[in-house]
Amino acid sequence: MTVPHSLLQVTASDAELILRVRQGDLEAYGDLMRRYRPRFGRYVAHLLGDEHAAEEVLQDAFVRAYQSLDQCRQPERFAAWIFRIIVNQCRTLATQRGRHHARLAGPDAAERVSVDHPADTDAWRDEIARALAQLVPEQREAFLLKYAEGLSYEEMEDLTGAGTSALKMRVKRACERLRELLQGVYDG
Repeated sequence: MTVPHSLLQVTASDAELILRVRQGDLEAYGDLMRRYRPRFGRYVAHLLGDEHAAEEVLQDAFVRAYQSLDQCRQPERFAAWIFRIIVNQCRTLATQRGRHHARLAGPDAAERVSVDHPADTDAWRDEIARALAQLVPEQREAFLLKYAEGLSYEEMEDLTGAGTSALKMRVKRACERLRELLQGVYDG
């Protein structure tokens, strides 16, 4: 028995979607945005601590990516390519806002986009978001890339331009600082 094509759940690869976009299919770019927006949105909101700024960064990054799609040399690695654009947009915004403002950004945006875990409570998520907001931007970025996005140090190096040893130190210091900030908060 054959299954009608309309019933098959076929998901186009990034490379296939980019080929379609390059041929003028704008809906294919919409598919790419829908594929990556939730994941990257969580990352940006956690990093910046500001939902409005996160939305602006995402919009700008997706527009920039669309306008320079011909520069994406490896369409099968579109996610890494656009993520690099997003990271750069976040850094630009953080620089414009100033290090002090970025460090003290409110945790409310991070709370709204966090993925719920059955064991989490609202209070615990609030504390984690507050602690993340207190990290220096470089540590917060490294921590989120490593643990929220699950990237390898090699992938992080490609995105940030920082060396592996520097990234490991940033993650280590972020973990130490988070441990310090969260000590006693959830000890029964």
